Amino acid sequence: MLTITGATRVLVDRTTETTGDVVAVDGRITDNRSDTPTPPGTGSETLDAEGAVVTPGLVNAHHHLLQTAFRTLPGTRGVPMGEWLGVMAAAYRAAGVDPELTGAAASVGVAEALLSGVTTLADHHLTWPTGCDDVGLAKATAASARELGARLVFVRGSAGDDPQVAGESATRIAEALLPQTHDGLLQLAVGPAGVHSDRRETFDALAEVAARFGLRRRTQANEQVDVEIAAARYGRRPLDLLEEWGWLADDVTLAHLCDVTPAEISRLADRGVTATHAPGCDVPMGWGVAPVAALLDSGVPVGLGTSGGGSNDAGHLLADARLAMQVSALVGRPLSAREVLMSATEGSAAGLGRPELGHLRPGAAADLCVWDVSGVADAGVADPVAGLLWANPGRRPRHVVVAGRVVVRDYELVGLDERELARGFSLTMNRR
Repeated sequence: MLTITGATRVLVDRTTETTGDVVAVDGRITDNRSDTPTPPGTGSETLDAEGAVVTPGLVNAHHHLLQTAFRTLPGTRGVPMGEWLGVMAAAYRAAGVDPELTGAAASVGVAEALLSGVTTLADHHLTWPTGCDDVGLAKATAASARELGARLVFVRGSAGDDPQVAGESATRIAEALLPQTHDGLLQLAVGPAGVHSDRRETFDALAEVAARFGLRRRTQANEQVDVEIAAARYGRRPLDLLEEWGWLADDVTLAHLCDVTPAEISRLADRGVTATHAPGCDVPMGWGVAPVAALLDSGVPVGLGTSGGGSNDAGHLLADARLAMQVSALVGRPLSAREVLMSATEGSAAGLGRPELGHLRPGAAADLCVWDVSGVADAGVADPVAGLLWANPGRRPRHVVVAGRVVVRDYELVGLDERELARGFSLTMNRR
């Protein structure tokens, strides 16, 4: 049994906030009473949350972990998306993408996520060199996440892959990794990069794999390059193509959506599609701002993601939540801190098809963060929950728990040294 005691405030879900203790047994939230009896044969642990706010663990619904190895590359800032894609592709070729590199990038990317309060992250892996060890790449990423104690959603993506190759690869990965998904720490999904890079045949091939293995589907839509290429190649809008190809459905999540019309938003809501906002990528790169308020008001669940290090050099989802809140008024009504926090938790979990994540109601997965709000950066804050975003930019959690296991304690990874991970990553890169 794990008990988190003395919290100033507990954010249970979008409608409920409490004070007092949070109790977890066997990796699940039981209730908020400290007198919950300990089941026979189980140990008991207590985490101090005095002067802190407890929230559900953050869920990063859209990441590209490989890009953690390629941050601040020359030629990737202040350029059109089409040019950026070419620079990134050249960097991948020069480095040589293999399981060693993928595992090293995942280790530091997942560690960064946990240290900033992310307990679940979706890795949309798009880079599959010809003849690569595809199963090895996927296993290396999954092993890195498991060693650190994070939940991972591994997405077998595609960015211009041959449709048959993509489908066969996704099948091999599913057959190899599905046995590892029984405990909820690993989930698999599929998804092309978007209509700008993949044709209908690839969408069809990956949809077949999703149907066969019961996987969710994800893709990117209505970013700058996506809209431009769809118009030039097909004379259509991306969402028109996705609907024609069977990719506007309730098992599909669309990332970015920077350029969508009111009619398109209504269509997404009607089809049961979920969305993911990635402001830390799209805003500084000048690629647009998703109209999150309009999506939410239309009934589209919206999650939050960082995207990858090639466009967002940090994997700090709470910082991106702050940015999402700050820029929301530029494209509609202002979003409240609680609305954005819900996008970063329950909204992201909805897009993953994971109703047990993103809240702290009884029966939920015991994934949570303890955020200290007792320092000078929070002095004078009237609302400590809203202050998580408005005050103290870049804050890190004191403690992080995944499935009832403490993975970050007193701002440090449990069982692994952050600096050693960084040194190991540097050695890997230096060998290339």
